[in-house]
Amino acid sequence: MDTELFILITDIIGTVAFAVSGAMAGIRKKMDIFGVNILALLTATGGGIIRDLVTGSTPPAAFKNPFFVIIAAIAANITFIFVWWEHKNKKNVSDKTRAIYDKIFFWFDTAGLAAFTAEGVHTGLLGPYANNAFLVIFLGVVTGVGGGVLRDVLSLEMPYIFVKHIYACASIIGAAAVYIVYVITGSAEAAMLTGFFFVCVIRFCAAHYEWNLPKAYQ
Repeated sequence: MDTELFILITDIIGTVAFAVSGAMAGIRKKMDIFGVNILALLTATGGGIIRDLVTGSTPPAAFKNPFFVIIAAIAANITFIFVWWEHKNKKNVSDKTRAIYDKIFFWFDTAGLAAFTAEGVHTGLLGPYANNAFLVIFLGVVTGVGGGVLRDVLSLEMPYIFVKHIYACASIIGAAAVYIVYVITGSAEAAMLTGFFFVCVIRFCAAHYEWNLPKAYQ
C-alpha cells in the first residue's frame, strides 16, 4: 500500500474514533448538539494541534486543511442522531444500554489512541528531529492523549490518562514500538501497525484484567 494512503487511512480512523468518543462523552453529560460537536471536534483534533504547537508548525494542520474537522463533525452528528433516535421514545436508559455505550466509548477511544499515537510518531520522524527518540516518542504520546485530556477537562471529568487502565502507558509503549520498528525496518506501515497493535492489546488486557497503576490513598 502507498505510504501516503496508509497515513490517510490511519488519520481517518483516529479522527472518527476520537470524534465518536468525544460525542459519547458529551451525550453522557447531557450536552446539546452544539456542545456534543465541540467536544467531539476537540477530542479528534486536540492532540494534533498540541503536537503542531510543540514542533512550531503553525497554524496547526487542523486549521490549514478542514478535511479532518469535517470528518469529525460528520461522525459526531451521526453518533448524536443515532443515540437521539434510539432514546426518542424511551424515558429511561437501561443498565444494559449504558454498558453497551461504555464499551463503544472504550473501543473507539482505544482505536483513536492507537491511531493517533502511531501517526504522531510518524510525523516526528518526518521532521528535523527524527534522531531525537525522546522528542519523537513524546510527539506520539501527546498526539494520542491530548484530545482525550481536553475532552475530559471540558466535560468535568478527571482526565482518563490519570485514573484508568494504563492509558498513557499504553500510548508510551506503542509510540516506542513505532520508533524502534521504524529504525530497524525503515517501513512506516510496519512500524505504525506494530504500534497500533501494542496500544490496542495493552488497553484490552488492562480493561479485561483490571490492570491499573498503584495509587496512594489518604
